[in-house]
Amino acid sequence: MDNALQIILDHSSSGALLREAFFKKEGPRVAEVAKVMAVALARGNKIMFCGNGGSAADAQHLAAELTNRFMIERPPLAGLALTTDTSALTAIGNDYSFDLIFAKQVQALGQPGDILLAISTSGHSRSIIEALIAAREQGIVTVGLSGRKGGEMPPFCSYLLNVEAENTALIQEIHITVGHMLCRIIDYYLFENVMEITPLLQKDPAVTDE
Repeated sequence: MDNALQIILDHSSSGALLREAFFKKEGPRVAEVAKVMAVALARGNKIMFCGNGGSAADAQHLAAELTNRFMIERPPLAGLALTTDTSALTAIGNDYSFDLIFAKQVQALGQPGDILLAISTSGHSRSIIEALIAAREQGIVTVGLSGRKGGEMPPFCSYLLNVEAENTALIQEIHITVGHMLCRIIDYYLFENVMEITPLLQKDPAVTDE
């Protein structure tokens, strides 16, 4: 067999096994996070996304799935990528530190009841950790997509979805699949089975189970 084809088949097989193992273990947590997000959106809050490099692209991708549409026709939903304002990113990075490029945006734009979904394949990205810290200080629910052992992210995440793998490319592939599933299940709760989240909408948002 040609070496290039063998590389492709090996990668495909490894990815399929990792995806199956991840969702078998974390599927219920993905559904739980999607429900929390749906409730936040129904209450008029927004979901913010951040990440670096390929994870920045994922952040923009997922925000667009909310503000435009995913798989069904429905009203736009409030998704905001903190990776797209080059003036803000370069001003903060230049005047303060690259570590604060997302944290300062969270402080400026975030409101209690919003959700921050922060993506890092290593779990060690300082700009991501600072964003999570800023979010928690403002009463914002924090969701982490991480890889390997979770890095430094776990203590700062209300919900952590960790891909236990070392291959960055495969971690990224699972991350975007998780993002797609969150978008799909958000739509399910908001537009196909809203009765399931109605009791949560009637709860005082200031009271949490954490």
